[in-house]
Amino acid sequence: MDMSELKPAKELATKRVSRFMNETADYAEARTALLAEEIEVRRHLARLAEQRRRLPPGPLVQKDYRFKDENGEELGLADLFGHHDTLVTYFWMFGPQRERPCPMCTNFLSGANGNGADVKQRVAFKIIGRSAVEQQRAFALERGWRDLDFVQAVGDDYARDLGVLDDEGSEYPGFTVYQKDGDDVRVFYNGEMPAEAADPGQDPRGAVDIAPLWNILDMTPTGRGTDWYPKLNY
Repeated sequence: MDMSELKPAKELATKRVSRFMNETADYAEARTALLAEEIEVRRHLARLAEQRRRLPPGPLVQKDYRFKDENGEELGLADLFGHHDTLVTYFWMFGPQRERPCPMCTNFLSGANGNGADVKQRVAFKIIGRSAVEQQRAFALERGWRDLDFVQAVGDDYARDLGVLDDEGSEYPGFTVYQKDGDDVRVFYNGEMPAEAADPGQDPRGAVDIAPLWNILDMTPTGRGTDWYPKLNY
């Protein structure tokens, strides 16, 4: 994006047209200022996406990680691409020690399911868990997920090497994008926001936040809150 071609955000914000004729002057002024900030954020996100796409070739995946799909077939990482050259993966916290998966992972996947069919037109999209794929699929059917593809990581090498399983057996979510390079597979992007990078009063989270829940709540007067998280059942 050529920044020299862009008009100042404050200038563009003045073109705001209120749909509510009874708004106060204070509200109009504050909302116009907010719109200028929203324009700046939109531009920053566009620059961020461009910078991400310009990443040089990432690390070559050298281990032969194995996975089991919903048909019980054992596959390698390269097989998960199908006919695409890009593979998006989400590792969810649903290991064999869990009777039920992580509520936060479940919430994200509920939103991802709604976009799954569209996403898979462009890239391969696989949800990876350590529990038996039959158990993952059974939960998916319970939730009404129809457009997500689940695979089971065979053994723990994949999870440990990715840093989503520690020595005490604790799991963490992981978002990783792979790209085919001829017959090789390389890491294109891996969510790597460390817990230490969390800002005061906030949970550790990456940018851009890919969970629809939080994006919607960010539009509300009380925001995300500090003591509330989604549950599996209400």
